[in-house]
This record gives sequence, structure tokens and C-alpha cells, in this order.
Amino acid sequence: MAHFAEIDSDSKVIRVLVVPDEQEHRGQEYLADDLGFGGTWIQTSYNHKIRKQYAGVDFKYDADADVFIAPQPFPSWTLDDNHDWQPPTAKPESDDIYSWNEEKLAWEKINA
Repeated sequence: MAHFAEIDSDSKVIRVLVVPDEQEHRGQEYLADDLGFGGTWIQTSYNHKIRKQYAGVDFKYDADADVFIAPQPFPSWTLDDNHDWQPPTAKPESDDIYSWNEEKLAWEKINA
């Protein structure tokens, strides 16, 4: 089975649907025309072989880079050249578990 993400006019993913293997080569036409859903459909992949990562609702499709970008996790995080969100300070390298605190703009160790 192949998966296709429907994107709106702002390139935001609205939904992801499954297409039968025999229709994969024409997924856009199959979903938009044959099934009557209309819209713009872009193939996505669970195994990340195409378009960087599997698309989900609220992901954005960057047509220039041909990748799906996850929603920004926090307002302070920025998108790097590899289309990954990065915090303003790197996560500490240790075996401890940390959580991002947006108010303090810092990683906080979680006591388990």
C-alpha cells in the first residue's frame, strides 16, 4: 500500500490516505479524480525513503526541497538546513531524560 498526503493551498497536510499498490503510480489522479476527493496529493513513505519523513496532519510540504516538515514544536526552535527543528540550546548529552521548557528556554532534567 502507498500513502498520499493531501495538502492545502498553504502546503499544509490535511490528511493522509492509503492507495492500493496498483494505483501508486497514479495516486494523485486516483484520489483526486477517480475517488472524487479533488485536491493536491503528494506521496509519503513510512520508511522515509522519499520526502524525508512520513507526513502527518499539520506537517508542511516544502516543494522546493521536496520534503515534509514536522510542525514547529516550540516557538523558539528554528529549522536547520536539513529541515529538522533545533532548540536554541543543545540538549545535554547524558543518559538522563530531559524536557524542553519554553518559558525558561532551557532543558530540564526529569526525575523518574
